[in-house]
Amino acid sequence: MLIGYMHHRKSPVKSNRAYAFAAAAKAEGAELLYFSPLAADTRNRTINGYIYRNGEWEKTASRYPDVIYNTAGFTNEKQIKIAEELSREIPFTSYSVGSKMNVFENLRRYKTFSEYLVPSETVRSAKHFFAFSDKQLILKPVWGRQGVNVYHISRNGGMFLIQPGGMEYGIPEMTAFLSDKIGEYIVQPYINCRTKSGTPYDLRLHVQKDGKGEWAVSNICPRISANGGIVCNLSQGAYAAELTKFLKNEFGGDYYDIKKYIEMFSLQLAAHLDEIQKERYGEELDELGIDIGLDENRKIRIYEVNWRPGHPPFVNIDLTVVKNAVRYAMFLADRGNNK
Repeated sequence: MLIGYMHHRKSPVKSNRAYAFAAAAKAEGAELLYFSPLAADTRNRTINGYIYRNGEWEKTASRYPDVIYNTAGFTNEKQIKIAEELSREIPFTSYSVGSKMNVFENLRRYKTFSEYLVPSETVRSAKHFFAFSDKQLILKPVWGRQGVNVYHISRNGGMFLIQPGGMEYGIPEMTAFLSDKIGEYIVQPYINCRTKSGTPYDLRLHVQKDGKGEWAVSNICPRISANGGIVCNLSQGAYAAELTKFLKNEFGGDYYDIKKYIEMFSLQLAAHLDEIQKERYGEELDELGIDIGLDENRKIRIYEVNWRPGHPPFVNIDLTVVKNAVRYAMFLADRGNNK
């Protein structure tokens, strides 16, 4: 079996992740073909890609793969066109779940998980933002990644304290601050999810489909804010903790029930979103990163859902993610061949 690994970069030489996929594919009895869309000859149904052999990446002319692991979206028009052509002939593993607001709107529409959503609205105007009565708000980009440009805003009458930065604005200054964020940012009430010591944290639920096409929990990672910050993303200085140890420390004897509650929730939500994706778009999801908090009543609150999520830098977790991805790709290829 030949698994395609489609990436926007021409060469895999500097990609440790591509090497991990090649090794995992080999261990499963398959072979990995690394390529960029522009390396595909759609007329002759061949690809000039790379296969890892004898300790190095070898350039090779290959037949079409049986399945394609499409690692990310493309912005180049030629790449997009070729990727679309390939997707009509070869099973793709991955489809985007959409923007943060797309996900929230779908969950609200289908209602099953709507009670767990943190109320979220796209900022339509400064007046719309000021209409929120919450004392603490989160402002973040609709298409944001890695916690970049996320703001915690504390409101006291007509004054607004913005973190990070510590700037305090009145209504005129706040109106100017919001001017380039209209339609591009989401506003949410701040959920007071903190450790016993008062430090903000959240939980990243990383779920994937496995070799049977069923949802599995790859990892659940507590992410704890550092240096007095609000954002819990690892790329913004937060640090990761081991789940069981973290839950024991925070919840004592209740840790096991909370752990099972979170695990079951992650699998049920992933399956629900997958059904929505099939019904509305005719696509299947393969991997999700679900960011949640626990409120004062220990109820799960959904902050956002991400496609192709990052993961903490733990070697064993990364290998689990790669193995699941390879096995699911092989499942899709087998299913396609059987059809």
